[in-house]
Amino acid sequence: MIARGGKIIASLFHEVASLVIPGVSTADLDLFCDEYIVSHDGAVPAFKGLYGFPGSVCTSVNEEVVHGIPSASRILVSGDIVSIDVGVRLAGWCSDSAWTFVVGEVGNKAHSLLKTTEKALGFAINAARPGNHVGDIGTAVIAAVEGEDCKIVRDLVGHGVGREVHEEPQIPNIGHPGHGPLLREGMVLAIEPMLSAGSPEIRTLDDGWTVITADKALSAHFEHTVAVTAQGPKVLTTLESSFHAVSTTTATA
Repeated sequence: MIARGGKIIASLFHEVASLVIPGVSTADLDLFCDEYIVSHDGAVPAFKGLYGFPGSVCTSVNEEVVHGIPSASRILVSGDIVSIDVGVRLAGWCSDSAWTFVVGEVGNKAHSLLKTTEKALGFAINAARPGNHVGDIGTAVIAAVEGEDCKIVRDLVGHGVGREVHEEPQIPNIGHPGHGPLLREGMVLAIEPMLSAGSPEIRTLDDGWTVITADKALSAHFEHTVAVTAQGPKVLTTLESSFHAVSTTTATA
């Protein structure tokens, strides 16, 4: 059922990509995502009302790392980047994924940041294997970012996902090999590197939700829900059915 919800999210991202254009508001994106999710029998937005969150999805623009509140007054312009973070609850099970989209024409720094963050997600997923530890996932993110002109946001983490959106264990984007909880077959994890083009430090705005980079540098966020299986990591928030594998030098998610 988590995989079924994950496919809803994956197809949603495929559809919403064409709507992420200059002139659209983040409230418009939120409405589309809400209507798309509930158009699938039994599915509801998992974030709507979660801990009091007012939107159906999180829309985080530019320096906003996570938890951006959709707003009719937040109009996207060319050069923006926006992370859309989506949760689906279906038959009592949750799926969670995020993707960062470009709006119109963006600069080289934004392109590089997105490429590195997506690569970090691929490396991290590849470490989600039985017998590894949570620290191996963080180690993989560090390896992906090494030598790149961006920083890992260390104060935000991924998490387990299942009956609830947020479950144990926490999945930091930093770590040491062989440290942290043991990864076991059957675990389902939301793995989500978040990188900054400037400082890794963050702060929360007065709305109590929106987390931004302290220096207002661009931030990117990519996330998949991943099952730990004997055959390797299986990405559940994708339209594909294959298991995930990457080389030590390149990664795709």
